[in-house]
Amino acid sequence: MDSGFASHRPQQLRHPPYATALVSLLCLFAFAVYSGLSPLMQQALIDIGGMRPSAVAGLFQGSAGYDRATAWSLLTALFLHASWLHLLGNLLYFWVFGVKVEQELGWFGTLLVFLAGGALANLIVALRLPGLDTPIIGASGAISAVVGAYLGLFPRRHIGLFLPLGLYLQFARVPALFVIGSWFTLQLLYTAFGPINAAVAWWTHLAGFVLGISFALAARGIALVRQQKGAAVR
Repeated sequence: MDSGFASHRPQQLRHPPYATALVSLLCLFAFAVYSGLSPLMQQALIDIGGMRPSAVAGLFQGSAGYDRATAWSLLTALFLHASWLHLLGNLLYFWVFGVKVEQELGWFGTLLVFLAGGALANLIVALRLPGLDTPIIGASGAISAVVGAYLGLFPRRHIGLFLPLGLYLQFARVPALFVIGSWFTLQLLYTAFGPINAAVAWWTHLAGFVLGISFALAARGIALVRQQKGAAVR
C-alpha cells in the first residue's frame, strides 16, 4: 500500500524515467572511457575527476584558494567507477528505487536528489575527514539519497524480493521500511566499526541517505501545502 502522498498523482501523468536513464548512460559512458585507458591514464582520470577530501575541505574552510576543478569534483566523482561490480551494484539500486522516485518527483526533482544529495554527501565526508588525500569516486552517496527519498515518499510500500528457502526461491513482498531499515543499520555498523577506507564509503552512504529523506519530506510538505491551498480556494 502506498502512502497518501504517493497516490495523489494520476497514472496518465507519469512519464518514462528520463533522469534515471540519463544518469545511468553517463555512468556507463564514463566507465567505458575509463576501461579503454591505460592504468596510468586511469589513475590520472581518478585524480582529476575524483573528490579529494583534503582539497575540498581546504576549499570550503578557506585554507586554500578557489579551485573550480576541486569544486566540480563533488559532482564529477559521482559518475566515475573503478570496476563493473561497483558500477552495476550502484545502477541496480538506482533502478529499483529511482524509477518510483522519478514517477513522483519528475525528472528534474530526481536529478536534484541525485546530484545535490551526492554532492552534499561528498562534502560532508570531506569536512569530516579533511586530512584524507585519497580520491573518492562512485555514485553511492547519490544513490543513497535516492533510496532515502524513496523511503520518505513511500514509507508504507512493499518491495518484491526473491527469498532463498532451501533449494528454492520464494517471491515475497516485504515492507520497504524493513528492507531499507536493515540496509541503513548495516551502514551504521560499518561506519562505527569498519576500517578507515570502509568508513569513508559508509559515511558517504549515510549522509546521502539522510539528505534524501530530508528532500522527500520537504517535497511532501510542499505538496501538502499546495493541496490545502487548492482546497481553500475551492
